[in-house]
Amino acid sequence: MSPFTDPSLRSGPAAPAPPQSAASNPRRSPAGALANPRVRLAAGTVVMLATAAAARRKGVARCEATAFRAVNCLPDSLYRPAWVIMQLGTLGAAPASAGAAWLAGDRELAGRLLAGGTATWALSKLVKRMVRRPRPAILLPGTRRRGPDAAGLGYLSGHAGVAVALGAAALPRLGPAARVLTLTAIPAVGMTRVYVGAHLPLDIAGGAALGLAVDAALALAVGDAGRSPGTPGRRPLVPVPRPADRERE
Repeated sequence: MSPFTDPSLRSGPAAPAPPQSAASNPRRSPAGALANPRVRLAAGTVVMLATAAAARRKGVARCEATAFRAVNCLPDSLYRPAWVIMQLGTLGAAPASAGAAWLAGDRELAGRLLAGGTATWALSKLVKRMVRRPRPAILLPGTRRRGPDAAGLGYLSGHAGVAVALGAAALPRLGPAARVLTLTAIPAVGMTRVYVGAHLPLDIAGGAALGLAVDAALALAVGDAGRSPGTPGRRPLVPVPRPADRERE
């Protein structure tokens, strides 16, 4: 009898399961790591400190100037759609999105959107005074300015911060289509601020990091550390038994 037909050999020890890759284990993947608010808080803080230190230096690095001009020199015909997208990062976007969540019956998300967007906007004003980086038109000759001239200082971008804070809070409650739309709109807000000549790339990166850190701090404050992306609402207080457990009972 051959080994392939011997019944005694069929019941041998099972081969060990292959190790899970980072893609099959959400917690080991970058997206799974960012689902942890502690990781988001640390990452946002580190990026903001690093970009703030770079922004305090005199002048603009060549790579940053090149990236700025690539977006700032886009055709003027894009201004109207860019203006619409830019509104997603204004201070008014926080109460507007909070109102939408309230009407949808998610009061917890409404409070988090309002608190996160407002806090990010207020903190951005404080960081501006600490870093004191001018607007691009002062640092780079030939900057194209579109729309009303942005007043105040450049670093960091409050628009980018508000967009990230609102998006990070809403993403776990959204469906697949709305999530893709949100992930597209968040970086688009930052690009529009470069396009109109209001911010340099480091300003956008710093603002996004601030928004990420603020939302992570709020998530930790309300005890939202255990929620996984794509799971609406709070985790059930009583575990639901699996079918196998019911059969054992």
